[in-house]
Amino acid sequence: MLRFSSRQRVALGDTLHELANFAAAALVFGQFVGDGVVSWSTLFAGTAFWFAVIWLGLLIEGEW
Repeated sequence: MLRFSSRQRVALGDTLHELANFAAAALVFGQFVGDGVVSWSTLFAGTAFWFAVIWLGLLIEGEW
């Protein structure tokens, strides 16, 4: 198992927070930019992915 220092855990947590924000922008907000019909399953998947990655980032940082 990998052992991260405190600084590495914070950096990994911050990176996961950014990844979650990019995923939300692409999957959730991208639905409203396009000309097509809004896909509720994609909206739900993007929101669920955002929550999961934010939770994982907080768990890694030790704040949960």
